Amino acid sequence: MKLTRVFRLVVPVALFVLCSAVVSACGDGAADRGPGDAVDIPQWTFDSSMVFPGDGSLTRPEDGVALPDGRLIVADQVYGLRRIELDGTSAPFGEMVAAGYVHNPPEHSGGANGVSLEPGGTHLLVADIFHGGIYRVAVANGETERVYQHAYGVNTAVRDSRGAIWFTQSAHNTPEDGEARMWASVDIPAAEGALLRLGMQAGRFAERAEVLVDSLYYANGVVIDETSGHLYLAETLGGRVWRYRVDQDSGQLSEGSVFVDGVEPDNLELDGEGNLWVALPLSNSLLVVGTDTGVQHTAFRSLTPAQQETTEEFVRRGESRTPRLELLTPALWEPLPGLVTGLIVSPDGGPIFLTGLGNALVRLPR
Repeated sequence: MKLTRVFRLVVPVALFVLCSAVVSACGDGAADRGPGDAVDIPQWTFDSSMVFPGDGSLTRPEDGVALPDGRLIVADQVYGLRRIELDGTSAPFGEMVAAGYVHNPPEHSGGANGVSLEPGGTHLLVADIFHGGIYRVAVANGETERVYQHAYGVNTAVRDSRGAIWFTQSAHNTPEDGEARMWASVDIPAAEGALLRLGMQAGRFAERAEVLVDSLYYANGVVIDETSGHLYLAETLGGRVWRYRVDQDSGQLSEGSVFVDGVEPDNLELDGEGNLWVALPLSNSLLVVGTDTGVQHTAFRSLTPAQQETTEEFVRRGESRTPRLELLTPALWEPLPGLVTGLIVSPDGGPIFLTGLGNALVRLPR
């Protein structure tokens, strides 16, 4: 397939990682606004009662979605997906294993990662960050189909109202070396990330996705605001969120610019009220940004002085291209159940749920 347009975004060495000032910018300073300037969002403080489910029965719930009735469907490393009832009980959901999803550790750990609802809410998409599959799952009965197999791991996949799937790759990790190669790109940052689009042809998905943006340092979350015509893209190790003007009919992007800088963005969400929610794993934080105003508000943060020192050391090692994965231990995120990688915005003003790489979510009441 002919590429319609390719943006090459080469990040200088200084932007490989986040400086300590970046971490500070994600904290209280981002919330210091005058009256009428702050985003109308609470500021939560963690306590142990927020852990959900309380039995720690989840397995790497990196991302998830809320259903209209309040139930949740989250990523599950073993089965691909897990559905959580209102009382916190949960069970595997869907037929991802039958559709080709693999969890056979230690050789091939399951990589269920980004989870998103399609427009209309009848199906959801699941991205496999280790093996490159994109799965489409019916919400009503769990019927599952692998609709695309990418050459590299897929971090996040979202579908627009025209039927196209927009997805990110974080690294050049193939199904054979998926987990190890992905983490290697975090250890020593590499410009291997990309944003791709899988269009529709004669009512079917195209055979091959087209590259829209490449040379990114760990491309991550992506969301599309069809009302304003913008696409938001997280570049985790580039320390920024990009915003593009998007033409969904042609699949072209234009007017690319940095919308949020000095953060370590992971998953992104739009809340329908003009706010972009940004999960920040290194600072265990949740940032909310007004899409019209750019005003930032730190809605959640759990970072001790010791954890900030570890984060700063993580940054220093990245700048010197020194191995640093050994710093990603529970000491960096405790007492949270895991690194904050994403969030679920419940409908009708329900709770916000923080997702992560641990064994539970964090429920923030509204």
